[in-house]
Amino acid sequence: MALLLILFPLGIAGLALVIPSNRLRPWLLPVAAVLHTAVTLLVLQNPDRQTYNTWLMLDPVSTIILITVSGLFFLASFYAVGYLHHRLERSNRFFVASLSAFLGLISLAIWSHHLGLMWVAIEGTTLVTAPLIYFNKSKQSIEATWKYLLVGSVGIALALLGTFFLAYSAIAGGKEASLDLFTLLTTAPDMSKLWLKSAFILLLVGYGTKMGLAPMHTWKPDAYGEAPGVVGAILAGGVTSGAFLALLRMYQIVSAAGEGAFASRLLVFMGLFSMLTAAIFMINQRDFKRTLAYSSVEHMGILVLGVGIGGLALWGALFHVMMNAFTKGTLFLSAGNIHRAYKDKNTDAVQGAYRRLPLSASLFLAGFLAITGSPPFGPFISEFSILNGAFGSGHFVAGSLFLLFLLVVFIGMGITVLKVVQGRVPPEVEHSEYRDSFLTAFPPLAFLLTVLILGVYIPPFLRDLITQAVSFLGN
Repeated sequence: MALLLILFPLGIAGLALVIPSNRLRPWLLPVAAVLHTAVTLLVLQNPDRQTYNTWLMLDPVSTIILITVSGLFFLASFYAVGYLHHRLERSNRFFVASLSAFLGLISLAIWSHHLGLMWVAIEGTTLVTAPLIYFNKSKQSIEATWKYLLVGSVGIALALLGTFFLAYSAIAGGKEASLDLFTLLTTAPDMSKLWLKSAFILLLVGYGTKMGLAPMHTWKPDAYGEAPGVVGAILAGGVTSGAFLALLRMYQIVSAAGEGAFASRLLVFMGLFSMLTAAIFMINQRDFKRTLAYSSVEHMGILVLGVGIGGLALWGALFHVMMNAFTKGTLFLSAGNIHRAYKDKNTDAVQGAYRRLPLSASLFLAGFLAITGSPPFGPFISEFSILNGAFGSGHFVAGSLFLLFLLVVFIGMGITVLKVVQGRVPPEVEHSEYRDSFLTAFPPLAFLLTVLILGVYIPPFLRDLITQAVSFLGN
């Protein structure tokens, strides 16, 4: 099953390169998504199929990420068909191939229990998503693509160096070098603490760059701002989730070595610093797509903050992975529709979206309420769990700052979102015939409904899975 989840999307990517029809090619994406989701459900129902070999297997933590990425790609693939049908003037050959290849490579990263193989897979996702950012082929998009590649390459190189340090920490401790996760967890108490801590710092910076943690977030505003909305959703909910999983692997090893307090302090600091950075740049932000980029920086901070605090906050962080991905699906896809209707991202021009795109504007506003932790949406549950965990474990300063930064983000992001959806369309803005269609409106609506349902009722299997994941991570 693991090989099917990995190889079939890669095969679809190869097929996309040879199919000549620009109109039919996008439908390969839903084909890949439907099969991937079906196999994922089959694997979840059959625990004996969750292990392929010692290098490829699912555990409770990676299962959460697999559900998140598969669900995100499933709905995004149908949106991509609707989006590409409006862009028939441009070849979508590499766009479709890159999206399909991403699904295969992120699946490889999720299933990997060998940290070297995981590094290769995550580096692969960087390479195949770069052409997606360049799809519009403007001066700004090529600049964003190069920034994404350069900053991401530096980050992933540091992650590779950290992986080497991790292997050497076992040698320095008198053990055999290995990058197998279970072997590392077994030998962790005997590892050299100096080399292990150095490895954690390098991996935090390296994979933190892929996540977009501040101050390594510099690629995000440009990449998210210039990429099509569906690409923004994949980056914000898919690529970041894979990098977060890699960071969780390292956190688990450091905790097993008895250095959990060291890792926690760094994670809490990075989490709060990312939230502060996002809050500052959201104030008076006039580019509504860049606002979503800074929102992603904020929520990556929330994830590592929850991990750093541990306990109930860790439970909230693991639930927040899913809530962030699905809510970003609503925001980026609806924002993509609004951008398409106005051909502009600046709030000086993009106003009165309710009048031009009533459904997308409503989804954009509802998505803003959801992502800022308003009840009854799912992020309220995850963020409240992190807050509860912070105060319950004595992290009063971190909990207070968490609340303060959430308030600033709510105000800053709210000003931008309300400018977009309210008022009248400026008279100087060019008239647009673009309107919501089923393929471009239903996916963000489905994401929003999912987040709403999970905010009211969390299925027992999901609640138990997250609890098992917390236990698996040693909390």
